Amino acid sequence: MTQLALVIDLNVCVGCHACVTSCKQWNTSGSAGPLVDDQPYGKDPSGTFFNRVQTFEVGEYPHTQTVHFPKSCLHCEDPPCVPVCPTGASYKRKEDGIVLVDYDKCIGCKYCSWACPYGAREFDEDRKVMTKCTLCVDRVTDKALPEAERKPACVLACPANARLFGDVHDPESAVSTAIRERGGYALMPEWNTRPANHYLPRQRTGMTIHAEDLVRVDNPLKIDGKQPELPQQGAGREDYAT
Repeated sequence: MTQLALVIDLNVCVGCHACVTSCKQWNTSGSAGPLVDDQPYGKDPSGTFFNRVQTFEVGEYPHTQTVHFPKSCLHCEDPPCVPVCPTGASYKRKEDGIVLVDYDKCIGCKYCSWACPYGAREFDEDRKVMTKCTLCVDRVTDKALPEAERKPACVLACPANARLFGDVHDPESAVSTAIRERGGYALMPEWNTRPANHYLPRQRTGMTIHAEDLVRVDNPLKIDGKQPELPQQGAGREDYAT
């Protein structure tokens, strides 16, 4: 069975929030929207977001690191949010493994958010329904789009290519290869929810500096040990300004 998912590379995520804003824009104007914004320009703005980036420091001074950690619904293969829903509004698609919410059936009881160990569900205060990441299902299944564009909005927007999208059940897919070769891991495996989304761990990049690299290189434009002369320029337009 196909299982679509995201693989997020924590080694290159720069915390720019392009994934957050592109997700919000696409979904608030699409079939999943509108997504509420509460006092967006006020002192305490809040709202509904399918994707959030949490930034925190790890380690102890002076050996600290800043980690940018994007988080959304993990589209678990055994999602605890589905069986607790009293109306069947939360469900998992058989054809691609995406976990969705049927807004017409949702009564806003929040059972699913209590059952989710990852805090990935968002209650929309305006519509009084539970919302979550859909993996942009309306986009990835749209045959009218070129195949290269049938990806979640967050994946297309990431400037660092920190987000990969594909079938984690296909051993030859880019996401499966990344998980296998980079030691990708799922969040909180002890809950036995089998998250489809995976993370690629941060890696310390080694750098060798030689003594000669610390010597300042002289200006390569010098001629016979002298700096090149600046070319003489005629009067410019600014010289005639009144």
